[in-house]
Amino acid sequence: MTWDTSKKNWKLSNVTERYINGLHETVNSRPEMHMNLNIKPGDLRNDEYLKDKLITPDLKNYIRMEELRGSEGLNTLRVELYRRTATPFAVLMLTIIGAVVSSRKVRGGSGLHLALGIVIAVIYILCDRFSTVFSIKGDFPPIIAAWLPDVIFGGVAYWLYRRTPK
Repeated sequence: MTWDTSKKNWKLSNVTERYINGLHETVNSRPEMHMNLNIKPGDLRNDEYLKDKLITPDLKNYIRMEELRGSEGLNTLRVELYRRTATPFAVLMLTIIGAVVSSRKVRGGSGLHLALGIVIAVIYILCDRFSTVFSIKGDFPPIIAAWLPDVIFGGVAYWLYRRTPK
């Protein structure tokens, strides 16, 4: 079976067709046959980084097509889709946390505040990775996996902001 680029369909060689009608079977052999299948050669390869290459509308269409095909592992694509909207909020929230932590003036220097900022960022990244893995490998909903670290650390940012001296 090969892809015929001129006719945009599949070319089958040495074809044997079997028709079964009750107990009666008819066998036809052909040297060549063309067949239209709802699949293209690009659909057969598995590209691990396809989700990173597609723009958001194309990613939504790709998820829809894979759902119709009954593909497995769609949580990876859905997490990527939801993360595209959650990431800008994460950047804003972590910037607010950094500004709040660095705004405190102490006599001993800023080493403790720098360490606190790094620890908060590391904990955020760990929460983000854990929620992603739980969604991809488990039954954790993808939208919650993308937004849960932002919600938690949004609360941390608000709490730190409220405690900051004005």
